[in-house]
Amino acid sequence: MNIRNVKLIIAREYITRVTSKSFIWGTILTPVGIGLLMWVSGYIMTQTDSKVFKIAVLDDNNALKNHLDDSKTFAFSFQDEPLSTLKKQVGNQKYDGVLFVPKLDSIQESKITALYYSDKQLGLERSESLSSRLGKALRKYKMKTLAIDQKTLDIIKTSVSINPEPIAEDGKNRSTMTSTIAAAIGGVMGFVMYIVVFVYGMMIMRSVMEEKTSRIVEVIMSSVKPIELMIGKILGVGAVGLTQLAFWMVLIPVILFGVSFAMGGAISTMPNTELTQEMLNNPDFLAGNTKITQITYEIMSLNWWLILPLFVFYFLGGFFLYASLFAAVGSAIGDDVGESQSLTLPILLPVIIALYIMMAALKDPNSTMATWASIFPLFSPIVMPARLAFDPPMWQIVASVVSLILGVWFFAWLSARIYRVGILLYGKKISFKELGKWMFNNK
Repeated sequence: MNIRNVKLIIAREYITRVTSKSFIWGTILTPVGIGLLMWVSGYIMTQTDSKVFKIAVLDDNNALKNHLDDSKTFAFSFQDEPLSTLKKQVGNQKYDGVLFVPKLDSIQESKITALYYSDKQLGLERSESLSSRLGKALRKYKMKTLAIDQKTLDIIKTSVSINPEPIAEDGKNRSTMTSTIAAAIGGVMGFVMYIVVFVYGMMIMRSVMEEKTSRIVEVIMSSVKPIELMIGKILGVGAVGLTQLAFWMVLIPVILFGVSFAMGGAISTMPNTELTQEMLNNPDFLAGNTKITQITYEIMSLNWWLILPLFVFYFLGGFFLYASLFAAVGSAIGDDVGESQSLTLPILLPVIIALYIMMAALKDPNSTMATWASIFPLFSPIVMPARLAFDPPMWQIVASVVSLILGVWFFAWLSARIYRVGILLYGKKISFKELGKWMFNNK
């Protein structure tokens, strides 16, 4: 294999694609589109109806009058008139609706269904807010009836958390957040690999198909070998993908930060509604914000010196493995583009299966299925990155790395044997049986 020819093909693929208008506009407009979507969604969330709903309350328990207070969203008016009369008053627009709270059979009753009469139905947020306020009012009524004050209730409340501790003295100390953070990071890494394999693998297949159908490949093949062309195309398109990802990693955070800053920050973009205020005034919600420091500590305590290099390795290994297979399929497809659907199915199935195994591995990263899938080369580029944050045993990592290296070499060799025959073959419908002959044909 002539390295110089491979370098020339890489340069051709890279320069041609990077300088194309579609690449430039796609690289720029994608982050801009994400920022625009964030701004539009934030703007829509801030546009809420400020109308105060006038609600007539018919309470058979006569228990809510001192416990159900007005708010920015609702104005409650307790009535003793018949329900039919109140419904007519809603029709006359004196009230926006009637809230009927049925009589409690027992103070111990825990599930209560209140009825809201109105031709104008409440939105989801207002309905949740009204339900929440009604539940709190009935809770206060029960506490007063049972002579329970808030202080006593706070004493009864008990929160239990499990803090994992290692048995070995040199074992790594963990907290209850470790698994959650590891699952989040692993899920992101695995999903990124899934997207990369699909997007850039299909890009290589389309590139090979375009050159074959336009017969440009016949001119190129007069100067280079098939294996040189395939490797050069894979490396060239891979370099284009890495360039695009590098731009996005810089542009997207900058644009999102700019949009967030322009809108006054994340909290200020939240709709100023009663439900939002209840969240901000909730001690449990505010206490959750104090966990940011702990979460940051957990993220920083991960072994990034091992995770990041391995992620790059699986990123490149997975790309080269599947890119070679997609290139082989692209070379085997003739004028009928519909053939690609049947020929790419055996390639797509392992990717889809690996995605499902990855999601199962996030729940149980040490299961037998997750362990062996992270070693099998067709699954490991997606499954193992999802397990790295869970600190899998070193022997599994070593076995997975060696297996992936051998897998890349084997499938690249196999794809090259298909590519050398299929790239110059026209006018013949290719079957899997035919591909099998190409793989083991030594001519």
